[in-house]
Amino acid sequence: MPQHSMTPLDPSSVQNIIALQAVRCPERIALVEDGTRCTYGELQESIERLAPWLAAAGARPRDRIMLVCENAIAAVALYFACLSTGAWPVIVNARLSAREIDDIRAHSGCRFLVFTTACSVHAREHAKRYDARLTADAAGLGDIARTIADQAAEQEAADLEGESEIAAVIYTTGTTGRPKGVMLTHRNLLFVARATAEARRLTEQDRVYATLPISHTLGLTGVLLGSLLSGAEVHLSSRFDPSRLLAALKSDGISVLIGTPSMYALLIEQAKRKGCVPIAAPALRLISSAGAPLDAATKGEAEAAFRQTLHNGYGISECGPSISLTSFDAPRADCSVGRLLPGVEAKLLKDGAECASGDVGELWVRSPGVMKGYYKAPEETGQVIDKQGWFRTGDLARFEDGHLFIAGRANEMIVRFGFNVYPAEIEAVLNGCPDVLRSAVVGRESGSTEEIIAFVQPAPGAGANTESLADYAASRLAPYKRPTEFRLISEMPMAPNGKILKANLLELAAGAAA
Repeated sequence: MPQHSMTPLDPSSVQNIIALQAVRCPERIALVEDGTRCTYGELQESIERLAPWLAAAGARPRDRIMLVCENAIAAVALYFACLSTGAWPVIVNARLSAREIDDIRAHSGCRFLVFTTACSVHAREHAKRYDARLTADAAGLGDIARTIADQAAEQEAADLEGESEIAAVIYTTGTTGRPKGVMLTHRNLLFVARATAEARRLTEQDRVYATLPISHTLGLTGVLLGSLLSGAEVHLSSRFDPSRLLAALKSDGISVLIGTPSMYALLIEQAKRKGCVPIAAPALRLISSAGAPLDAATKGEAEAAFRQTLHNGYGISECGPSISLTSFDAPRADCSVGRLLPGVEAKLLKDGAECASGDVGELWVRSPGVMKGYYKAPEETGQVIDKQGWFRTGDLARFEDGHLFIAGRANEMIVRFGFNVYPAEIEAVLNGCPDVLRSAVVGRESGSTEEIIAFVQPAPGAGANTESLADYAASRLAPYKRPTEFRLISEMPMAPNGKILKANLLELAAGAAA
């Protein structure tokens, strides 16, 4: 494992990450996309060409610019160029539906939209729908389309400056309700980028595989910005493709891989199908899971396939997102999400009082990563951030010897015959079944109690059925934790960041009951 030597840079704003690296190491490769390489110096040149292009189109400080994109060099350059103009980048995954794109555009009140049409067929489709005008290659990055969304859009009030200025507006996936615009400041993003880079011991020798969307906080901060701050080389992938990732691990010198549990499950499934387990990854020094709960079965299979520890972490969009990570020096055999990052405080509350060690309570955190608030939603912001700066995560958790364990979402907890049931525990059991690719558990009201509904996506070629699944669960779960209904589903509804859309499953469960 390489010795950690954090880049001796201290940017005061996110865009200065590239500006300072371009001075320090202009010839070092910053980004790689489908064989195209971009040095830190070239990336800075592209930013310096795109910023005036945006300004000429009407971008002003504190305007919202909606960037519809997928992971690509052009998207990264446009993000930093937006910051250079003082605008607020609203980064949106081009794979969202037309309705979702329209809702975010309307809510954000953006002045105009930019589409990375040269590197995303989905961005091209949205650009065509908006009748966006293709522009000449503005910075050697291929065609980019733009269109005015609202010529009369007002600038935000100039009440923020420096590290308190907004550096990204990230709309949540809406897994449990309507999407909300999370306003993250330069201070938020820089804190998390530094803390996670330090914890992962990123160096300029690292090659980091970035398939998590930069339109989500984990992909933007924990992967992209942390890597660039360290002077590392980032290999951008617009979508998760197991075959391409296996090839990159074998031949491209990838040293760091960060992904969701579902990504690891699909990767291992592909490796088994191709007969290439253990996975060939000669330069790989770190694999880490984040973005969704990690179950023991996936952890065990990943560690067997890679022959190294699968690290784990926990975060939430509103916290930039990272809150905790497992340690290199103390690998975990269980599914703990590790210790709190330096600078992060936490407390567990139950019925308004702090919990004793080992008890489950609702997790509250306070750190420099906690968001400024939800865009245009001061009341909702006040419901989750108190006057002392504590953020209510909505997750149930417990501590054991300083190590954090996530039990599930507070609003997902199921009360069955007076007992508290945590879906994550049941999902972990079901995911351990060889016939199960992934599962998701939700509650459904039934009189004075709740039924436990388990949605199961069978593994390819598996002979899973409701009877065999019920037998499997009965041998491993207490009676009150056993699902009252199993529903086989051909494909689990997933958000672009790898999270299961439980709101969709709740609708299916309610529809079945009706």
